[in-house]
Amino acid sequence: MMQVQSKGLGRAVLSSGPSSPSMAVSLRKYGASVNGARGVRVAAASVVDELQGVRPEILSVIEQAVPKCLNDTQLSVGKYKKGKVRDTYELEDKMIIITTDRQSAFDRHLASIPFKGQVLNQTAAWWFENTTHIVPNAVVSVPDPNVTIMKKCKVFPVEFVCRGFMTGSTDTSLWTHYKAGEREYCGNTFPDGMVKNDRLPSNVITPTTKADDHDVPISPKEIVEKGLMSQADWDMVSAAALGLFNFGQQQAQQRGLLLVDTKYEFGEDEDGQIRLIDEIHTPDSSRYWIGDSYEARHAQGLEPENIDKEFLRLWFRERCDPYKDATLPEAPKELVMELSKRYVFLYEKITGKQFQPPDLSVPLNQRMDAAVRVALGM
Repeated sequence: MMQVQSKGLGRAVLSSGPSSPSMAVSLRKYGASVNGARGVRVAAASVVDELQGVRPEILSVIEQAVPKCLNDTQLSVGKYKKGKVRDTYELEDKMIIITTDRQSAFDRHLASIPFKGQVLNQTAAWWFENTTHIVPNAVVSVPDPNVTIMKKCKVFPVEFVCRGFMTGSTDTSLWTHYKAGEREYCGNTFPDGMVKNDRLPSNVITPTTKADDHDVPISPKEIVEKGLMSQADWDMVSAAALGLFNFGQQQAQQRGLLLVDTKYEFGEDEDGQIRLIDEIHTPDSSRYWIGDSYEARHAQGLEPENIDKEFLRLWFRERCDPYKDATLPEAPKELVMELSKRYVFLYEKITGKQFQPPDLSVPLNQRMDAAVRVALGM
């Protein structure tokens, strides 16, 4: 998710949350010409907010990692399937999930972002570890920064999209439907008079069917009528999803962030236990806004400050038709590094841990394969 455009954010300072690393981070606007400020000159029409305050050693290693991103995986075990970002290797009773550095949008591969896969995998691992009091998950182990081994589950063909704000820009987003006049959406009723980025009266679930090509909004009643889930399973999983979302919002608020919306996937293991699978509250599956300035900016009709990947999407839109062009231009190194910084920042902000870059001299596939084989007792 995280698809709200970043427009004119100016300068914003974030103080560390109670369990965050000791650091202050700011966003500085840069582009072709922004008050003569130092920065990446991407295009006259582009204005990108540069993340300031990232540790110098992290900036250095990000630059070193640009040509060494994890794009393709080659494990020696399991049945392989390539996804947009995650590659899976299926065993008899387990799934090995590798999160790569591939950046996907417009149903295309746009670029490879240093450490993106590690950040997503380790961020999800932190949330998995800290939400077992709400619902069991399928995690067996995390043997490598980019790898999670999970119990094999029969996946419910429904994505549980939880929302706390009236926002979004995609075909399935809440704001897209609301501004078109809809007040009933996915089994939820919304009052008249709301504007974009309003906080909802209460958190809601707007489920979609899971599909490889596109997602389709659906109501809980339709889910049960079509046999996608039983009523009992829907009741249990929807309650767990809202519980996870409420907990995530509380934790985010303590760190100066707003968890705006997210999606969850669930499955049932061989013993009939329902478990959370896939990922949880990562920068890819969730939208985060900066909390301190939300109310003031919203009152002025301004977009919330955020730390997201929209600037990279806009860069491609300004230069090509990413849906139709056979060949896409190469993303500038500076923008690739900027997005990497944002991923690292969110990991540290959310988990309260310092990001530990891997040894770049060790081939990634060799490292992962060795770790997986040890974890599986091979």
